[in-house]
Formats: sequence, C-alpha cells, structure tokens
Amino acid sequence: MDMQHERPVAVIGAGAIGLSLASALARAGRSVTICGGREPVDRIEITEDGVRETWPVRHVTDPAGIAGHTTAIVAVKAHHTAAVADWLRALARPDATVLVAQNGVEQYERVAPYAGPAHIVPGVVYLNVERTAPGHASLRRVAALDIALPDDASGAALATELEAGGMRVSTEADLKTVAWTKLLSNITANPLTALTGRRADVMRDPGIERIARRIMAEAVEAGRADGTALTDEHVERAMHWLQHVPEGSTTSMREDRLAGRPLEYDALTGAVVRAAERHSIDVPVNRSVLALLAAIEPEVMA
Repeated sequence: MDMQHERPVAVIGAGAIGLSLASALARAGRSVTICGGREPVDRIEITEDGVRETWPVRHVTDPAGIAGHTTAIVAVKAHHTAAVADWLRALARPDATVLVAQNGVEQYERVAPYAGPAHIVPGVVYLNVERTAPGHASLRRVAALDIALPDDASGAALATELEAGGMRVSTEADLKTVAWTKLLSNITANPLTALTGRRADVMRDPGIERIARRIMAEAVEAGRADGTALTDEHVERAMHWLQHVPEGSTTSMREDRLAGRPLEYDALTGAVVRAAERHSIDVPVNRSVLALLAAIEPEVMA
C-alpha cells in the first residue's frame, strides 16, 4: 500500500464514535486503518437514516503497522487509554495529529504522556451512535453540531476534512468551556441513570432533579475556578435538555452497568473532583456520587 498516496488514518478504538469519525474521513478521501481489537475488520459500514455506506479498511494488530500514519483518531473510552499506550507511542512524532474523541475535559492530559510530541487535538463529540457489529454502526445526529475542535492549525485542518466528509464541525477559541458545558450533562445523566437503573426519564423526577442541580452547581463553581466561562444559565440549559430527551433514551454508563462493564466515572465526575481539589473548592455531592460509582465496579467485575 502506498501510505503517502493513501494518507491513512489510524483508528484506535473502533467503536461507535471511532467508526463514525473514520467514515467521514473515508468519505473525504482518506484510507482507514483499524488498530487492534478482538475481531478482524475488513470494512466499516455506517447506517444513517436508512442509508448504508461501506468503505474497505486495513486491520493491523501490531503498532508497527501504523508507523507511516500521520493522523489518528483515539476513541477508546477514557479508562481504557492506558491499554492502548503502545498504539499511541507509535504516533509520538511531531508530524502526527491525534484526534482524541473521548468524554470528559482532560483529553489532552490523558493522551499526552503516551503520544508526547504529536499534535493532540481534543474533540467534544455530540453524535449519538450505536455499534451494531464489528465495523458496523448506526448513526443519529441529535444535536445541531457533531463535533467541536480547538481553533488552532491542527483543529482547523481536521475540521476541513471532517466537514468534507459530512460532519458538522465548529472550531472554538474557548473549547474548554464547550467541553465543560457538555460535562454538566454527562456528570448528571450518566451517574444518575447508572445508580438508579432507570432511563433518562429519571431526570424528570423532582428529587433527582434537585440532586442533578446540586451536581451541576458544584461543577460550575469548579469549572469557573479552572478557567471556564460557565454560568448558572448553563445549568438551566443542561437541565432543560436532559428533561426533554426522546422517550426511552438511555446513557452509556447505565448500559455499561447493566452489561457488567467498567464505568467511565473517573473521566466525568472524577474530573470535577480533581478540578475542585486544585482550587480548594468543596464539592460534597460530586464526591458522594464518585464514591458510589467507584463502589459498583468491584462487585460488577467479580
């Protein structure tokens, strides 16, 4: 394969989000390399609004197989980042760009220890995607935007390609506030559905709403101290959105708990607690939620 001609993009984490972003770059003319995974994948298939598109891909099982790649998408869940360290080290070069499509607000800090000199581009993703089989995903666009990227040279270059592949992209001068704004919804809906076992309709319960507001108010204080432009209005918008999601909606954390998988609480609630600690702010509700979520995992994994 002529790597320079193909300009391949490495996908580290070929789940729902990784496949969707890779499909956009494939549509824009890039070849795609799937990295690792338990099952071989020779094509990716995305279904949107009943329309199915397919692209051939290369599948490699050794990080040496992406030595010539200068673009990568990291879409493993945050708590699996260390498990793909060898793949990230293969991209630790000044000529490489690594798009980190993970939840939370610490994407750069999470990947930088492994990818080092590469251009690390944090992304705030709004896609609603379900992985239906290895290499296959069903895509729904539930927001006005698909992904937000930083307003710098690397972010702008990725935005141009993703837009050419059909993604709705914004580049943001203040991506930190954008990421924390999404975090407000994630630190409420994800933990509260996982802890109660109920779908997103639980957010309309008056008692749960009071807890959710406390969680978000603490996060706003911690986020402001950490340099964001969050306001109380962000809480109101997040609460309104959470209480008006489509009937039957669920969250990834609830589904992970039901399936017995590890929960992504550290990248969400853990990030709020760490920011609060950096600025000597008390966040008792978030600390309590973090302790409750942390207590689930040993029982689930037994």
